[in-house]
Amino acid sequence: MHSKYSGDSKNELEAIVQRAVELGLKEIAITDHGPKHDGYGIKKTDYWLIRKEIDLLKEKYPQISILLGIEANILGTEGMIDLDEDMRALCDWVNAGYHFGSNLRHDLKIHFFNLLSKYSKYFYEKAKALNTKAMVNAMTNNDINMITHPGAKGPIDIHEVASVASQTHTMLEINNSHGHLTVAEIEIAKNYGVKFAMCSDAHKIEKIGLVPKSIERALAAGLTVEDIYNAFK
Repeated sequence: MHSKYSGDSKNELEAIVQRAVELGLKEIAITDHGPKHDGYGIKKTDYWLIRKEIDLLKEKYPQISILLGIEANILGTEGMIDLDEDMRALCDWVNAGYHFGSNLRHDLKIHFFNLLSKYSKYFYEKAKALNTKAMVNAMTNNDINMITHPGAKGPIDIHEVASVASQTHTMLEINNSHGHLTVAEIEIAKNYGVKFAMCSDAHKIEKIGLVPKSIERALAAGLTVEDIYNAFK
């Protein structure tokens, strides 16, 4: 979930924790957007402030596990992510995904093909190749817990992504808000032995812990509790 430190959310950290406790959640991860997003990335200098505030909240609310995470941006086809060594030293959980607006100067080519992928088969296939290469290299070159909404912001080769996710032990997200992974994508990824996570991607307090669409797609694809990181019997 996202906090006020992301440009697209206004949630106070303590309000997030209080809501999560009310819902009986056992663990949450604050995963604000990485600093290389030109629209709503966090300020790198704020990251230690988030760490400090979370550490204080962990003492105040011992009944819930609170993780400091990040939703890093996948940058270019080389698979770089905007999480440097200083930030990683503070971080408990690493998500990574492709987002429009990440490092506009560096990623302009990818953004261009993704924007046009809806209108032309040529642009679609070009975007799919670029997105897949970037995502595969990100998983191969970085220690990432989970890829966020794979396929939602641009087409991917789910076979190749799922194969590498399985090899690198990287979870794939079934995002409640974005529609990806789709049922068909989940079915394919399951065949590669991928581990999944169902996430609210909450930008507002009232969305915390809500994953009904994720559950619906997971069930339709035949997943069991054992396939999903954050599901329990």
